[in-house]
Amino acid sequence: MLSVVILTLNEENNLPACLASLSGVDDIHVLDSGSTDRTDVIAADHGAHVSINPFQNFAQQRNHAHEHLRFRHPWVFHLDADERMTPALLAELRAVAATQNAARTADGFWVAPRMLWQGRWVPHCTDYPAWQARFCHAPTFRFVEKGHGQREADGLRLAYLKNNYEHDMSASGVDDWLAKHRRYARREAEAWLDSAPPASASLRALLSRDALVRRRALKNLSYHLPARPLARLVYQYLLRGGFLDGPAGWSYCLLLARYEGFAAAEIRRLRKLPRISTAPRPPSGPL
Repeated sequence: MLSVVILTLNEENNLPACLASLSGVDDIHVLDSGSTDRTDVIAADHGAHVSINPFQNFAQQRNHAHEHLRFRHPWVFHLDADERMTPALLAELRAVAATQNAARTADGFWVAPRMLWQGRWVPHCTDYPAWQARFCHAPTFRFVEKGHGQREADGLRLAYLKNNYEHDMSASGVDDWLAKHRRYARREAEAWLDSAPPASASLRALLSRDALVRRRALKNLSYHLPARPLARLVYQYLLRGGFLDGPAGWSYCLLLARYEGFAAAEIRRLRKLPRISTAPRPPSGPL
């Protein structure tokens, strides 16, 4: 009733548990970015279809999956190697796919991850529910690049699912997290300098009834603040209740503050350089 695609790059340590959580799924695809470890061997041993495509950004990679992978089913769930499917979500996905196949009313569905740090769910540190568009009708759904990640293209019909998948953010260790988020900070800084809306627009968006719009507006406003790392620590640990997540919450909030420091440093560095826009060109055809 549904297919699953997993994006990978050197994920031999995380992939086995991810694949094990998909027991009973009859169509699993691993879209690899050129791993040099045993990622492809592990995927093939678990019966997954393995394809390779050089990574440009998350939106491009997910769109490549929709356009080029031969899914058995039109409804596709996007899972990363450090994430785990849950039985409750899998049952809900199957039921939703059956209903949508009979009479489609949506192009995709928002799903909220349970974010884990050091083995503990940290909902306050991660602004739960931080909705992600993960269950997609592949023939019609397209992503667009946003900062270091992606978002849904405009004009798509989306609804919400009740159950969660799990994302173990500490699965590869703190050093890996820091290295990854240094790369994310660079991309995010470039994207913000290219296309950031004015602060006044973000202030108006804070009044939106849509939680996702409010979160994106708050993110944009954060770039205008002095002492961003301290501001993020105070916001996440005190105002958002990160202290309720225990020692794991404190540890993760400190890392979030370091990430803001990475991004602020990248913005300062890039502002000193001659600017050549890195914003993507408008597509030549429909998304």
